[in-house]
Amino acid sequence: MKESKNFLQTIVEKDLQSGKSKEIVTRFPPEPNGFPHIGHAKSIFINFGIARDYNGHCNLRMDDTNPTKEDTKYVEALKDAVTWLGYEWEGNVRFTSDYFAQIHKYAMQLIKMGKAYVDSVDEEEMRELRGTVTEAGKRSKYASRTVEENLDMFERMRKGEFQDGEHVLRAKIDMSAANMKMRDPLMYRIRHAEHFRTGNEWCIYPMYDFAHCLSDYIEGVSHSICTLEFENNRDIYNWVLDTLELEPPRPYQHEFARLGINYTVMSKRKLLELVEGKYVNGWDDPRLPTIAGLRRKGYTPESIVTFCDQVGIAKANSMVDVAQLEFTIRADLNPKVPRVMCVIDPLKITIENYEGSEELNASYYPDDVPKEGSRKLPFSREIYIERDDFEENPPKGYFRLTPEQPVRLKHGYIIACKEIIKDSDGKVIEIKAEYYPTSKSGSDTSGIKVKSAIHWVSADEAKKVEVRLYDRLYSSEMPEGIEDLNPNSLQVIKDALIEPAVVQERPDERFQFERQGYFFADPIDYTDEKPVYNKIVGLKDSWGKKTKPTPPKPEAKEKKVQIDGEVVPMTSEQEKLFTRYKEGLKLNGEVANTLARDEDLSAFFEEALAVLNSPTNLANIITNEVAREMKQHTKEELKFTPQQIAELIKMVDDTTISNKIAKQVFEEMVNSGANPEEIVESKGLVQISDPEIIGKIIDEVMEKNPDNVEKFKAGNKKLLGFFVGQVLKATDGKANPKIVNQLLAQKLQ
Repeated sequence: MKESKNFLQTIVEKDLQSGKSKEIVTRFPPEPNGFPHIGHAKSIFINFGIARDYNGHCNLRMDDTNPTKEDTKYVEALKDAVTWLGYEWEGNVRFTSDYFAQIHKYAMQLIKMGKAYVDSVDEEEMRELRGTVTEAGKRSKYASRTVEENLDMFERMRKGEFQDGEHVLRAKIDMSAANMKMRDPLMYRIRHAEHFRTGNEWCIYPMYDFAHCLSDYIEGVSHSICTLEFENNRDIYNWVLDTLELEPPRPYQHEFARLGINYTVMSKRKLLELVEGKYVNGWDDPRLPTIAGLRRKGYTPESIVTFCDQVGIAKANSMVDVAQLEFTIRADLNPKVPRVMCVIDPLKITIENYEGSEELNASYYPDDVPKEGSRKLPFSREIYIERDDFEENPPKGYFRLTPEQPVRLKHGYIIACKEIIKDSDGKVIEIKAEYYPTSKSGSDTSGIKVKSAIHWVSADEAKKVEVRLYDRLYSSEMPEGIEDLNPNSLQVIKDALIEPAVVQERPDERFQFERQGYFFADPIDYTDEKPVYNKIVGLKDSWGKKTKPTPPKPEAKEKKVQIDGEVVPMTSEQEKLFTRYKEGLKLNGEVANTLARDEDLSAFFEEALAVLNSPTNLANIITNEVAREMKQHTKEELKFTPQQIAELIKMVDDTTISNKIAKQVFEEMVNSGANPEEIVESKGLVQISDPEIIGKIIDEVMEKNPDNVEKFKAGNKKLLGFFVGQVLKATDGKANPKIVNQLLAQKLQ
């Protein structure tokens, strides 16, 4: 286990050490009345994760106590979500309805003890009698019914003699309790509705607070982990179990903060409103935060589990930036997916001095991605480029094709504009160009210097595809309802053009469309006749620029620079910084752009760079982790310094620690301000690079997971990520990932 434990792990370990718990049993108990969302993913991650970490097990139990809203399709969606995220529940799927008869007996027992009664007041009177926060409530006159009367009334309720709402069963606790949940809470209500599992066997159904604790007890749950809104309900949970004097061991409830994400709603009511009102295209619409929606959009289970791990487990509610979720999918896909070329808004180019055709060799991966694979790119006289990759009257700093400025076709030749063809409305419809025969990528002897390479497709061989560009569903950071919907959350491009290898050789993969973002073949609508690709996420977080644009200085109002396809205002000083960062320090274009546009970030970067000459790694941590902290604090309020960040990156460069451990150390620096070397030393976080040590851990992981080993050897290569994750987990993230991958490749053959 990690040395830095969350509060739930601390509780579990204490209970094991004291003997309070002999075995760790958790449960994930969703209501089958809607599709699970990213908030459920956090609960799945916690409940299944704790059970796995402490060699226990986790039950999947459907809380099916409201027959008017539940459906089998929701049960299947919940099962599918758990499986897709990589978890397995103990035994069969359980249902609260499995225990209806037993729960009913417990209710009868409380009535016989004088601890429950049938109440017959209407809802309005019951609300008035409950009292207020400052005033005690008053017990209903029906609370004076005898045990015999209550048993009789409850049995008649059970037989269906009364209408919905005519009577309820209540616990007799304390109408003056400070916790208003304890003011004689409801235990049973009448519902004349067919249950999707039990049919019409029952017409009374237990309330959540009564059924939940008893279901936990029946299943032998040790730790009932739920979200913070149930904190006050814990008193009822304990009262029921204690009053019934059930034979130990009994479960105990613990609460954690639920997941909140800006620009997102996770209320079942609001999600249902979106689906039923047809504001979205079903529960798996890629704009929704449902697991089905994220999955269809192209998110990976690994990225969602990583996100849940990164946001952590806390006791206080907080709001997470949706950009953090988007960051995790970028980080997950970047080292995995092939790079290909797709032109979304085509502009025709005719290369007049080129004859015939040829195939260009093109790698699927850049040099910094440790994967291999290539394809043939057909090249011909007529090609298409992105419309915004040509400017007749370019702004200063525009590095793509212009009437005077040549540009390189990625993996191909340098071309220059010779003539512009326009239609009757003055719109550019074609560019006549020439190419330089000796400028072929990889063997360029032309001597021509260009500052940019653009993507393209061959006109004859390109395949027509539909591209769905998804943006955030809400335009408001804290959306209230449909009035905050973003009208531009979906743009459908019917006639995008993609290189042929994508749909011929690798039709079902995720891709990075060069300079466009990450995309996924839609699992529902994709066909060979009509390929459809969903945009998973852009190459960078551009939302902040849309909502909070950086105003240019007055003297630089007209100066613009194009970075990765976007026109962003820059001052002359910012342009100089950008050129230095991108061309001098060889930083990624977006990283250079971020640093150049933010005075505080660039100052922080310069101070760190003066200590350590590692521009790429410094820039990455500063534009991600440090930038996140500087959004919330001034530089003076930060507990860490640029010098300390340089020390941290030096340990990464020296392979003393891994990038994953560096993030853990950084979080400690944020909270304590301690030097990174001290944190690494005190917590024993030095990276493990000894192949012998790692090899033994791999052997243990394979021994514990024989089924997955067989599946991998049978061809399921996607399980490699599972094995890597298990090894990293066993070493608290300290194993050198490169060596882990190398050894796994050998041992799993």
